[in-house]
Amino acid sequence: MAKLRLFVAIDIPPAIQQAIVQLQSQFGLPAEQVRWVNAEENGYHLTLHFLGDVPELEMVAICRSLQKVTAKIKRFPITIEGVGGFPNLRRPKVLWVGVGSGTEELAELHRVTGEALSDLGRYRREERVYTPHITLGRLNPDADEQAWGKLLQKHADWQAGGFTISEVLVMASEARREGHFYTIMGRARLG
Repeated sequence: MAKLRLFVAIDIPPAIQQAIVQLQSQFGLPAEQVRWVNAEENGYHLTLHFLGDVPELEMVAICRSLQKVTAKIKRFPITIEGVGGFPNLRRPKVLWVGVGSGTEELAELHRVTGEALSDLGRYRREERVYTPHITLGRLNPDADEQAWGKLLQKHADWQAGGFTISEVLVMASEARREGHFYTIMGRARLG
């Protein structure tokens, strides 16, 4: 049976994506130290849940379940602002931009969609607190993590603007030599 590597996410509008691309160009450290997410090839997104390898036949049930719960949630605005790194700013491995206003509503959307997926047996709740973010890139093993951490701190007040979340996407991820490529498999609109 065919399997798809699925995740649930929110798409980022083109104007916000362009602001993120401009931010990436301002960092100034050697580009070979980081594998950037490329907006033109696969776009940016805000992940709610990673589902992993899912039998293709289960996708309809996943989409329907998400549609039921998102229909009960009103659309809400968020702002994209601030930068950070995982696991921390002192020695980041993953570079990201965050969410300012709308964080509480986004956390609630994460919770209810997670419960719906859990009821299907497709998602196990994580112990860590949900930190909404958009991944900018991943540092290579030989990158100067401390220099990147300082650079992220310099851009702590960065702002890209905002948008209204009106739908949740079920997306498939395909790993290729050039990077990850994403395909929208389903949509669940907010009420």
